[in-house]
Amino acid sequence: MESYLSNSYSNLISPDGYIEKIEKIDNKSLKALVIIKNIPEDFLGFHQKKNIIFNIKSTLAQLGINSKNVTLDLSYKKKRCEIDLTLYAFGSLAQKLLPLLSKNTFIGKLFVVDQSRKVREPYYLMRMFGRCDRNGSPLLSFGRTDKRDDLILKKIDGYTIAFLPLKKGVIKYSKNIYGFLPSLSRMLKSNNFQTRELLKLHQKLDTNETRSVKKDEILLVSTEPLHIRTVFAKVENSFLPKGFEHTSACILQPDTKDSGNIYEFLGDSKEEIINIPLEFYTLEPHKEHVFFEDRDQLQISLENPDILFEKYKTAPEKKFLSSVFIVKGKQLEKLEKKDWIKREGYKHKFPGFSYPSRQILLVEKYIKEQSSYPFLKAMEQDKITSQGILLNRYFPSPLMKKMFLNTQIQRCIKSIYFHKPSRSNDIFFSHEDRSFLLDLDKFAISVFWVDESSKNILKYVVRPDKDVGMFVPLKKIDTFRKACFFGIYGSNILKNSFEKELKLLMQKLLELKKNVEHPFFNKNIPIALVTGGGPGVMEIGNKIAKELNILSCANIVNFKNKKNSVLNEQKINPFIDAKMTYRLDRLVERQAEFHLDFPICLPGGSGTDFEYILEELRRKVGAVKSTPILLLGEVNYWKEKISSRFNCNLKTGTIKGSEWISNCFYCIQNAEQGIKIYKDFFSKTLPIGKNGPIYKDGFYFQNP
Repeated sequence: MESYLSNSYSNLISPDGYIEKIEKIDNKSLKALVIIKNIPEDFLGFHQKKNIIFNIKSTLAQLGINSKNVTLDLSYKKKRCEIDLTLYAFGSLAQKLLPLLSKNTFIGKLFVVDQSRKVREPYYLMRMFGRCDRNGSPLLSFGRTDKRDDLILKKIDGYTIAFLPLKKGVIKYSKNIYGFLPSLSRMLKSNNFQTRELLKLHQKLDTNETRSVKKDEILLVSTEPLHIRTVFAKVENSFLPKGFEHTSACILQPDTKDSGNIYEFLGDSKEEIINIPLEFYTLEPHKEHVFFEDRDQLQISLENPDILFEKYKTAPEKKFLSSVFIVKGKQLEKLEKKDWIKREGYKHKFPGFSYPSRQILLVEKYIKEQSSYPFLKAMEQDKITSQGILLNRYFPSPLMKKMFLNTQIQRCIKSIYFHKPSRSNDIFFSHEDRSFLLDLDKFAISVFWVDESSKNILKYVVRPDKDVGMFVPLKKIDTFRKACFFGIYGSNILKNSFEKELKLLMQKLLELKKNVEHPFFNKNIPIALVTGGGPGVMEIGNKIAKELNILSCANIVNFKNKKNSVLNEQKINPFIDAKMTYRLDRLVERQAEFHLDFPICLPGGSGTDFEYILEELRRKVGAVKSTPILLLGEVNYWKEKISSRFNCNLKTGTIKGSEWISNCFYCIQNAEQGIKIYKDFFSKTLPIGKNGPIYKDGFYFQNP
């Protein structure tokens, strides 16, 4: 898997080969042994030896040198190829250059004519017009300006053929080209010179010449510059006029600008050539600059939970970190265990800022040990250019943030999928994880949880105007974003005595909103209900929400403490649609992230007391609007829990100026009373807020 990430070449081509031995035949030809070393192991030629051609350097072809009679000895074990071929000189200029070619001269490379990579549909190319790479260079252009209408694309015998119109006239050389040949021959012993560009200094277009080919001569013709970044192009001889043959420099590479400009022909014909026929071969999917929006098959597959759950079964063992970058549907369909990159990636103990150098060293070491690192590094280095999705066994470490938010990586990764939030903490996110999720959302990188417990795909969705989010089923995302949030606080032990009235209250709320016109509660705004996701009252709330088709949400804390386990808090109830999870050390942050529009408190213990006080404080300081909080239960219960504290604060003057906070709490015993309070609030007749009354018990209740 990692070999293709480190390979700068496409797997259709080899590195350049150089002359090892040379033997003169006559003034117009010589035999050469060409060596190609360090061929990447993913080079397709190792498996398709019959489909390999030798592509001579365009520089040599433009000067009249052509290769023929090629035989190959390709060794996968040695990652090497020995090529026996004959070089022929066409024209006086080529005959002058031929004896200057010597040992160590680079003269060409191998190309695999893989029929499975041949472009079928013209649309594949046409969609690239107007698109650019990371540097702003066009992915496909023809001419100095966009002449897409001049690029004729046809589908012939099931494949796309382009016909490039030729400019009038032929290319000729100035006389001083002969003096340049010795220098050129030395330059060809290095790959550091753009020799083809230097040839342009000696070339000129003669518009009076006809574009016909003469025996034993080279014909150079030109088109508007063709800039291709997404495919290889190959001159297709079968569509040329009779008597024309293109030189063996027939491949246009996608990594050069203006790669299609001058074409070299041999043969014997009085007919004039008018266009250049090209066929096209795709790069590897991750290198072809394809946009995610173009991958229809992949997008359809990602909407099917069964497919993703099945593909995660191909991942390495759960003890490993593992990742794979997917750019097309067929790649996901054929995903195997060998396609994943796996790492142990255990976190080292960091020394802290007392030892900054060592801290940096260990952090960098940890980052490089992550399974996603090779993919991200390849994106940075432009070895991955297509957009796609990253499948991770676990949610990525927040220490990877600087890489994920890198401009080029962010451009490539459209979505992150993970199977579990944490290797060490199971389904529970850390505080840093949630901050990372917010950052990814801001940079338009979608995050999906392939959740085993719900057998569903959940997307991380940030609530509007809130810096918090939840993982939400795909079909309920719009509901989550628009919803008015009710919430239930209460005991994780008690439940049965409240279910009937609570369900009736929620039913009546659904009816009420059909006839209410309020900015955040009306017929067009759905209802969501949030709990802590545990047993007891929380389970009742989520169960009722599911039964009434209300979005059922939960902020779930890991109450499992190794030293002192609170057993009745551990079980997560099964009635949850959307959720966020928290580790125990972030209990306070979890509570602050409920952001309820309408809280409902039921009898509960210290957890409920904390939730009550937090909602009270939010209204007191103006962090939220003064909306009614229902206290469901007997009046005496709530007096014992609330009144003494409220009156103590009154007497000591510690809530001076905010005594009005008592008018935000309403004790009810049944659903009818609750609906009456909500009706009054939505009709703006409920006395609530700073200008409202003060209730001496700390809350309002209706006398029997």
